[in-house]
Amino acid sequence: MTSTSIDPKLESNKRTVLAFYEAAFNAKDFAATREFFGTHYTQHNPEIADGFDGLLARLTGLKEGFPKLRVEVKRIVAEGDYVVAHVHGVREPGERGLAIMDIFRLDEGKLIEHWDVIQPVPEQTVHTNGMF
Repeated sequence: MTSTSIDPKLESNKRTVLAFYEAAFNAKDFAATREFFGTHYTQHNPEIADGFDGLLARLTGLKEGFPKLRVEVKRIVAEGDYVVAHVHGVREPGERGLAIMDIFRLDEGKLIEHWDVIQPVPEQTVHTNGMF
């Protein structure tokens, strides 16, 4: 018989990532997002510059281009210093949106590194499983 225990650090890291999504994408409160980041932030998305300022430029562009953008975290998993989120992003209501996998690395509860994989949610698939 095995027992499962909840690691407070992992749960805290997941809460940080969830709070970041809510502030950055849904509330579009970029000033509030700053608290979630460490002093150095490494970005692996080739379209976003390193550092918080690089991310802020991307978020500002998204807000201007897609003011109705919303994200919904469908799954979130934490292990060690990493948090992985399976996210449904919808730029305009009624669109199928994007399936996103974000990987964050945290240090002392702060976001310090990010990778992502993004693909459009297709109109048709060869199965009925869905993207989420």
